Amino acid sequence: MKRMGMIFRAKANKALDRAEDPRETLDYSYQKQLELLQKVRRGVADVATSRKRLELQLGQLQGQSTKLEDQSRKALALGREDLAREALTRRAALQQQVSDLETQHRTLQGEEEKLTLAAQRLQAKVDAFRTKKETIKATYTAAQAQTRIGEAFTGISEEMGDVGLAIQRAEDKTAQLQARAGAIDELLASGALDDPTGMAKDDLTAELDRLSGGSDVELELQRMKAELAGGSGAGQQAIEGGTGGAAGAAGQQQGQQSPHRFDKQ
Repeated sequence: MKRMGMIFRAKANKALDRAEDPRETLDYSYQKQLELLQKVRRGVADVATSRKRLELQLGQLQGQSTKLEDQSRKALALGREDLAREALTRRAALQQQVSDLETQHRTLQGEEEKLTLAAQRLQAKVDAFRTKKETIKATYTAAQAQTRIGEAFTGISEEMGDVGLAIQRAEDKTAQLQARAGAIDELLASGALDDPTGMAKDDLTAELDRLSGGSDVELELQRMKAELAGGSGAGQQAIEGGTGGAAGAAGQQQGQQSPHRFDKQ
């Protein structure tokens, strides 16, 4: 159970580490520091309020003490010593309260000064942390962008890795289809496979078609030459009769020339 607990904590720590964003953590820490600073400021305000309340009470007691002193003087002036004694007794009780309030006032004033100084120091630390936080966030963002760019260029990122695998699969399938198409063409040409559509030709038929196409080209070339020379009729006869017609025409021309040679003799 102890080992299982350690493994579970290790797995949880690793998962949390992957999910943690340092920028979010810094922002959260800054937010907590602001909340703490706000609490300190509220404490300073509360202490200052209490001090101000004591000051008001002291003012009232001192006013009553002064009034009792005046009353005792008037009582003595009127010959009422008993009233003067009572007024002075009340004044002494008030003076004791004034003394206690003054002690509390000094204590609150000291606490207020301490909290004010602590608030100022905390404010300085919060400001410094904010500056450092923004610097770290900017550096982290730049490093993250640089890492992503480097991974994209090298092809080791997840997105580019998927694209690279897709391209590799497409190339493999294309090469496989090309190889299959070439193999089918070779089998059809060799006669190992039959084409039910009659479109495929074996080697002999393809060779005959090639020779026939070559002779047609030669005949067309001769016809065009004959038309350019102005002898379209003789050129057409040469095309239709082939080489035999050409030999007959040459013999006929020689027979027409031979009587002239006999006459001359």
